[in-house]
Amino acid sequence: MGSSIRAIERARQEGRAALVGYLPLGYPSVAGSVRAARAMVEAGVDVVELGIPYSDPGMDGPVIQAAADHALRGGTRVRDVFDAVSAIAQTGAPVLVMSYINPVLAYGTAAFARDLAAAGGAGLITPDLIPDEASEWIAASDEHDLDRVFLVAPSSTPQRLAMTSAACRGFVYAASTMGVTGTRASVGSGAQELVARTRETGAPRVCVGLGVSTAEQAHEVANYADGVIVGSALVKALGSPDGPDGDYEALQSLAAELAAGVRR
Repeated sequence: MGSSIRAIERARQEGRAALVGYLPLGYPSVAGSVRAARAMVEAGVDVVELGIPYSDPGMDGPVIQAAADHALRGGTRVRDVFDAVSAIAQTGAPVLVMSYINPVLAYGTAAFARDLAAAGGAGLITPDLIPDEASEWIAASDEHDLDRVFLVAPSSTPQRLAMTSAACRGFVYAASTMGVTGTRASVGSGAQELVARTRETGAPRVCVGLGVSTAEQAHEVANYADGVIVGSALVKALGSPDGPDGDYEALQSLAAELAAGVRR
């Protein structure tokens, strides 16, 4: 059983959904992103999603794009993720790396899986990799007992939902709406239906991301999903890319509010 599964199951035993908090590696610095992730865990985040900054993202909205650009200009590279994962994993919270597949391919899929497992990482979320093109990653994640999280969207067909549910280990990432990450006034109206449709195909755990930014929205999603994923709002709380350092108190305060939201 992967460590993200254990975290979600612990939350389920407490009668609630898990809270998954996303931050990009290297924002405001590599050491700062480790400090920020540890602050989130102290505030009640159950699973950390650590993003590898990427120059050509397909899923990230403007807040995360700006943070990723800052991280890349600051010299953050793929190899930095392993020490960061190791440091964050010492909190006891599972750490899932989120990466577009090109950086993983460039590093070497088997080597990436080996080094991620050695660092104590829980697994990998791949927003631009579909299961039918993931044989290399599936084999590597099996070899190193890593979680693999693929995405589904409101447009996913029943056949696509079934294929994705069967290929995932950890949870299925349900994108609440078509589009990119970012704070929104409301969570996509199709999210609950997507969770239900995904479960019908056999997925034991489905977490919802995109558009969740407040405790009220986290509470709303927690009523029907196994996990609530928050990214842009946490990155925004950490402060402007042009600021001198991260606002860790603001980040921790928002993380605590979101944690309270999934625990109502």
